[in-house]
Amino acid sequence: MRILIADDHELFLKGLEFALRDMFDDVEFVLASNYDKIFEIIETDKNFNLILTDLAMPGATWLEAISKIHEVIPNTPIIVLSAVFEPKIVNKTIELGVSGYIHKTSSNDTIKEAINMVMSGGVYIPSELLTTEICDIFSLDACPTNSEAPKSKLLTNKQMDIINLIAKGLANKQIAYELGLTEGTVKLYITDIFRRLKVYNRTAAVVEASKLGLIKNG
Repeated sequence: MRILIADDHELFLKGLEFALRDMFDDVEFVLASNYDKIFEIIETDKNFNLILTDLAMPGATWLEAISKIHEVIPNTPIIVLSAVFEPKIVNKTIELGVSGYIHKTSSNDTIKEAINMVMSGGVYIPSELLTTEICDIFSLDACPTNSEAPKSKLLTNKQMDIINLIAKGLANKQIAYELGLTEGTVKLYITDIFRRLKVYNRTAAVVEASKLGLIKNG
């Protein structure tokens, strides 16, 4: 796995690299200290599994930068690790294609959980930022559900469609095409499916959904 990590504070950047090396095996890291450096890197090297970046850095506004990064390497998930923690900004980054948003004060366990969720096809949004505004923007119930809900009502109809397509081996882009959704919206649905089924990846979601009788045969 190759991860591009970017932050304009060298101490934090090096500390993040050290923490990530301790979390994951067989990972190659490429470092950038500003948006200009990110653009320079991805212009010639697009072979990254993940981009983990600060939001406010020299070289461009975050709005321009996130848009450009997603345009150049649209299939590489982006996680923002920032001290900026405003719901409206989080909403906008998700609209632009960001797959995760983490506060810089988060624990290593939280960062690892977020990366694992994003790499499994979901979107990581801290619970304190999982507002009704985010749910309304993407026309879905992205908030945690009542764990006592009947099994048949545990997932919404759209989520049932998605988990069954996941079970058939379809990727997010294929699911988006099948259901007439954007890929970002599919990711948010998958995130909510993970929350509802209390799992952290696609395989575990299919296994749990099968146990609950939510996977259609045929």
